[in-house]
Amino acid sequence: MADDKQGRDKQARDEERRQRERELEATLERGDEPEPPIEAEELTDLEAELESVSFPAPATEVVATIGDREIEVPDGRVAVAELVANADAETFDSPAAVRKRVQRPTVAAAMKRVAEAADTLRNVELGGSQRDAYEKTFEELKAIDADDDEGIRAIADWIVDRVREKEALPGSRAVRRQAAEFCRANGYEVRNDEWLGV
Repeated sequence: MADDKQGRDKQARDEERRQRERELEATLERGDEPEPPIEAEELTDLEAELESVSFPAPATEVVATIGDREIEVPDGRVAVAELVANADAETFDSPAAVRKRVQRPTVAAAMKRVAEAADTLRNVELGGSQRDAYEKTFEELKAIDADDDEGIRAIADWIVDRVREKEALPGSRAVRRQAAEFCRANGYEVRNDEWLGV
C-alpha cells in the first residue's frame, strides 16, 4: 500500500473497524452481563421441571407448569409467573429458552409486560427477531445504568402504550430509537455505532 494520505486513511479506517470487531467480540464473550445471572443450580432444576412440556410451547403452558415455582434472585425470591408472560403471543422453543429468559429478572419482567400486551392483539405473535430485538434493547438499557431500572420501565411502558393506542407492536427500530432518546434525555451518551444509536 502506498504511503500517501489515501493509504494512511485506509489504514486508519481498517484499524477502527478491527477495534470495533474486538470490542464486539469481548462483549459477546462477557455475555453482556449488566445484571448478575441467577445461580446455575437454580435454573438447572427449573429445566428439569419442564420435561413434561412439549416444546415449542406457548408461555401459558410454561406458566401453568412452573409458574408457582420460586427462584432465588439478587433481591430475594420471585415466582416464575412474575417473569414469564401468561400469554399465547409468546412461545419458547426449549427449556433452555425459558432458562435464558428468567436468568435476567429485570429484563424478563419487562418482556412479560410486552408479551402480555401483545397477547391482546389479534393474530400477533411476539417471536423471533422482534422479540430478540426488544430483549436486546432492555439489556442495553440495563447495561447503561445497572443500578436504576427507570429506562427499562419507561420503554416497557412506551411499548405497552403503543400497543393500546395503535393496536400493533412497534417495530424494533422504533423501540431502539425511543430508548436512545430516553438515554440522551437523561444524560447517557449513546453513540451511533451502538445498538441504541439508530
